[in-house]
Amino acid sequence: MRVLFVCLGNICRSPTAEGVFRAHLEQAGLASRVEVDSCGIGPWHVGKAPDARAREAAMQRGIDLSDLRARQLAVEDFERFDYVLAMDHDNLAAIEAHRPASSEAVVALFLAFAGWPERAVPDPYFGDEDGFEAVLDLVEAASRGLLVDIASRLEASP
Repeated sequence: MRVLFVCLGNICRSPTAEGVFRAHLEQAGLASRVEVDSCGIGPWHVGKAPDARAREAAMQRGIDLSDLRARQLAVEDFERFDYVLAMDHDNLAAIEAHRPASSEAVVALFLAFAGWPERAVPDPYFGDEDGFEAVLDLVEAASRGLLVDIASRLEASP
C-alpha cells in the first residue's frame, strides 16, 4: 500500500502529513506494509528541507522531518501510489488535472479521512507558529481516519 500527500510546495503541510502518518503506522505496526511520501504541485522548493517552523512544531511532538526533501508531483505518482491526498481544494484540482485516465488511485482531500470532506488543511507558510500547530492537529485527526481505512484494506487483501 502506498500513500502520497500533496500540497503546494512540499515544505509545510505535506511533509508534516508524511511524518505524522509514518508515526501512526509505526505505532500500529504497519510501517513495513505501507510506503509514505509527499510532494508539491509546483517546483519552487524541490530539494529543500521542510520549513523550519514545520520541523520545529513536529519535533515538539516527537516527529522528525529533517530527512525529508521537497519534490514535485509526477505523472508516475498516479501509477505508483494507491492514495494521492490533497491538502486543499486547489491542490485537489491540480492533482485531478494531472491525473492520467488509467489511474486507479484514491484521489481525495486528506481531511475527508477525519470526517471533514469539504475542509482543507490551511497553508501556514505566511502565518506564525500557531498555524503550524493547527496543521498538526488537523493532520493527526486525518491520519487516524486514514489509518483505519488502510488497515481495513490491508486486512481484506490476501
